[in-house]
Amino acid sequence: MLHSDTLNVNNKDGVVFLTFPKFDKVGGLVHGFSTRLGGVSEGIFSTMSFSLSLGDEKEAVFENYKRFCSAIGGDYKNTVLSDQTHTANVRVVAKEDIGKGLFLERDYTDIDGLVTNEPGALLVTQYADCTPLAFYDPVKKVVATSHAGWRGTVTLIAKNTVETMVKEFGCNTEDILCGIGPNIGGCCYEVDDPVINEIKKLDFLNLEACFNKKADGKYMLDLKEVNRQILIYSGILPQNIDIADLCTCCRSNIFHSHRASMGKRGTLALMIGLK
Repeated sequence: MLHSDTLNVNNKDGVVFLTFPKFDKVGGLVHGFSTRLGGVSEGIFSTMSFSLSLGDEKEAVFENYKRFCSAIGGDYKNTVLSDQTHTANVRVVAKEDIGKGLFLERDYTDIDGLVTNEPGALLVTQYADCTPLAFYDPVKKVVATSHAGWRGTVTLIAKNTVETMVKEFGCNTEDILCGIGPNIGGCCYEVDDPVINEIKKLDFLNLEACFNKKADGKYMLDLKEVNRQILIYSGILPQNIDIADLCTCCRSNIFHSHRASMGKRGTLALMIGLK
């Protein structure tokens, strides 16, 4: 039902999820990007959804967290949730943050990226077409995840995440492995001039690889490629990046897609944590 040439497809107790091969090869962490398969939610949220704010049943969402975390080898009681508002803000997660967002009230807002070196803490970011970014330094034992919509992309959340890892934990950019998960691809992501004009402000980009202009004056934008170039600009080695070959909009039967569903959907999750 689901195949990828660039990511590993996993099925544990009916929970279908994706992992990044470079992360799997090195080991020392748990991580996974969800699909819609293996949960208990119903209707537009079916069956695996992680949002408590879209109208899904709270009990179903908690069961989804429990099942998914168990499938990837983590503990849902140790989750730490972002507070996504399309910013480039990154928060360093400490031991006392464990449980915030699901079991404890968050004492932070406007956080689209999370970084930690705390073993057991399971960082959670959520998606329904935006670009999932995962980071792992197996030398310094640091993980991170960032949510990059087009606004977060152009304000360089990918670069901010890398710089936080370097500044706060002494990471070497050459050691950091990165994963770019399924998002709405260049095949489906049609945008207009205001978005493209923001992309063009990033003068280090090879723009020809980032978007194609259509006959009607609109553009097909590839945010995976934009973020890949930003990561390289930030010091990440090209050979240390895994990139998903899947589009959430094309495969809206497998992934929640805001554009494909016209906003009637649940959310996917990227989770990552140190063992």
